[in-house]
Amino acid sequence: MKSAVSALALAAASLTGCTTVAAIQDSAATASTTTAPAQPQAAASAAEADAFVARAEKELADFSILASRASWVNSTYITEDTDALAAHFGTIGTEMSVRFANEAARFKDVEGLSYDTRRKLDILRGGLVLPAPTTPGAAAELNTIATRLQSTYGKGKGTLRGKPMNGSDIEAEMGTNRNPAELQEMWTSWHSNVGTPMRTDYQRLVQIANQGAIELGYKDVGALWRSGYDMPADEFAALTDKLWGQVKPLYDQLHCYTRAKLNEKYGDKVQAKSGPIRADLLGNMWAQEWGNIYDVVTPKGAGDIGYDVTDLLVAKKQTPLQMVKTGENFFSSLGFAPLPASFYERSQITKPADREVVCHASAWDLDNKDDLRIKMCTKVNGDDFVTVHHELGHNYYQRAYNKQPFLYLNGANDGFHEAIGDAVALSITPEYLTQVGLLDKNKVPPASKDTGLLLRQAMDKVAFLPFGLMVDKWRWGVFSGAIPASGYNKGWNDLRLQYQGIAPPVQRTEAQFDPGAKYHIPGNTPYTRYFLARILQFQFYKAACDQAGWKGPLHRCSFYGNKEVGAKLNAMLEMGASKPWPDALEAFTGSREMSGEAMLEYFRPLSAWLEQQNKGRQCGW
Repeated sequence: MKSAVSALALAAASLTGCTTVAAIQDSAATASTTTAPAQPQAAASAAEADAFVARAEKELADFSILASRASWVNSTYITEDTDALAAHFGTIGTEMSVRFANEAARFKDVEGLSYDTRRKLDILRGGLVLPAPTTPGAAAELNTIATRLQSTYGKGKGTLRGKPMNGSDIEAEMGTNRNPAELQEMWTSWHSNVGTPMRTDYQRLVQIANQGAIELGYKDVGALWRSGYDMPADEFAALTDKLWGQVKPLYDQLHCYTRAKLNEKYGDKVQAKSGPIRADLLGNMWAQEWGNIYDVVTPKGAGDIGYDVTDLLVAKKQTPLQMVKTGENFFSSLGFAPLPASFYERSQITKPADREVVCHASAWDLDNKDDLRIKMCTKVNGDDFVTVHHELGHNYYQRAYNKQPFLYLNGANDGFHEAIGDAVALSITPEYLTQVGLLDKNKVPPASKDTGLLLRQAMDKVAFLPFGLMVDKWRWGVFSGAIPASGYNKGWNDLRLQYQGIAPPVQRTEAQFDPGAKYHIPGNTPYTRYFLARILQFQFYKAACDQAGWKGPLHRCSFYGNKEVGAKLNAMLEMGASKPWPDALEAFTGSREMSGEAMLEYFRPLSAWLEQQNKGRQCGW
């Protein structure tokens, strides 16, 4: 779904593996009209506010089903016609969402509002992802641009040895190829071919959306996004900085160790001993997760953990469908009801051979009840095995809160939605793999292999943290004007250097638009949720392990099969967005504070080991 439109109908939304894509909401009866902000004729009353909220919820719920179907078709069958349909419904949705946001603003200062009416008014006013201004034609232009950007990404191709490769295939190749020249070609071709054509469109999209945010009373779109966390926007930005400050020392040690290992493999001419890491050497197109180069950084002795999930899946001749069934089985073991038969009938589990699709993994609930689906181009490998568990986490969350009123069909905050499946995926321990028949019991690695197990996890979980933060740091700067249109690429690469300590393999200029090569930029999906999810998943995981009575090292815990954990987890999920996120967090973890402490506890043995390995090295960049 096009996130240029409102994020209010999350039950109709696609929630991606690394994305929540906003739902399209509106009433078909208002198909092409742009409504100016309501002008109060008299003091608004609490009764009027109640009536308005009831009307808005019904209209949004009715339209979301049809709109989400159009978006599903566009994402799974990209043509000019489906692009046009998605843009059409997106325009309708944006116009109505803007109208509701402006109407909600009428009641901002009304006294005597009930808790639910007040909360729903805030959701209506601040729930837009990219708000169109009420200027005639603005919503249509915004949605046309947003649709074109996402389709440009979906149809994008890089090259390897001069031959075109689609996004799914080039991502997989980046994870296994160890030829620096070929890695440079893939990285450069993808960033140049996919991102560069988007630049003008993106600049225009920012202009339109900022106008819409200002009409709603926000400084810019970034301020609007930051307002959605049950605290003032500036306080939320400060919270993200605080969380990053907690975990940054662990990242710095991992960066230092990884850079040294890359230098050992490739030599000074490819990767220097000091300074930033070359972005294409880390096994991922965006250097956001580094687990694919675990073979490069493997420590002697402890590094060979005795198994590889990809190898296990291949050896057992697992199909993509069986991988999804295994993921469903985890949730069933916690006491959750099975997925409906329609899930398997309607999901896109593998890439169709006959058409263009958006391969970026996502989870959908098309009818706000139980029409649950995933959209993936699943490959039989360890990464996609984890992604399956992640996506199903979205689906089970969607179903858990499906009895809430329409405007509460969402996670407690967007980081919650991303963290649920990831907390489950942390339970993909060696013991769990034996329980589901993928790993022989006599091959479970002993405690002496824990360094390897933790390093393999950190290469994804810890390595991601600064990327998860800087994507929206860039967008907040773009929306505020701190990063001008003339410096989009410089701003992006400066932040990547500052937070991640990485640099492009070739010189980049303002002729390119490297941010566009990352799905969530053309997909207009707020990204701070993924940073929060990396923090929250460890809080959720530790709470589940504590509830299960786990006494060993935290990283060895699996709560597979524990129905008491499942019941308590479901109680939090059922709350949806009906309460502020600290209430939901407290319901499951006992704490009202997001904190990096659980993550630090999980990786504490690795942190000590990394510090020892890095003695004598010049860390930092």
